[in-house]
Amino acid sequence: MERGNIVMGKQDIDYSDPNLRYSYDLKKSRFFTKNQDNYINVLSSEQLKTIGNVFLLDVFLSAGNVVEPHYHINASELIYCITGETIVSLINPSTNELKNIRIQPQQAVTIPQGWWHYFSASKDNTHVLTIYDTRKLDTVWGSDVLRLTPPQVFAHAYCLDHRQVQQALAPIRSRVIIGPPVDCNQSGGKTYYQPYYSSYY
Repeated sequence: MERGNIVMGKQDIDYSDPNLRYSYDLKKSRFFTKNQDNYINVLSSEQLKTIGNVFLLDVFLSAGNVVEPHYHINASELIYCITGETIVSLINPSTNELKNIRIQPQQAVTIPQGWWHYFSASKDNTHVLTIYDTRKLDTVWGSDVLRLTPPQVFAHAYCLDHRQVQQALAPIRSRVIIGPPVDCNQSGGKTYYQPYYSSYY
């Protein structure tokens, strides 16, 4: 190894490089946009080589919006609330228990690797950071599972009416990430907070 080079994870970084950056403006790196109040920025080694073994999502939500159910194949997660209020829901696969955890500014929740989870904003102007112990994040999104699995598989596996399953899942035509989708008409075209969380910790 040449002088000035340091291995961080699997990436060899030459700290003598005068063009190497140590700061980044996340507003320049959008991960997903639902609308002007609900969007996600991203920071990883693609944007900032010196970040190390870290992947970060900068999440902005208005009340009633939810980051859809999902899990991460290759990383654990830390959710830190900056402003507003977030309800984080996770399923513990060891106990088959659903936990709903309310966090406010300066509070955090950890999600172990591979655990099914989702989180929503119960107040407008909610801002959270989700931080992962990996350079490249691999995520399985619930909307992908629902739209890519043939309806007849769900119907057969769970003894459901095939036509009802097909009708219920038909509106899911693409990955959602932040739901409900902008064309959702369940509440007359308006997004609102639904109190479907039975308990908090």
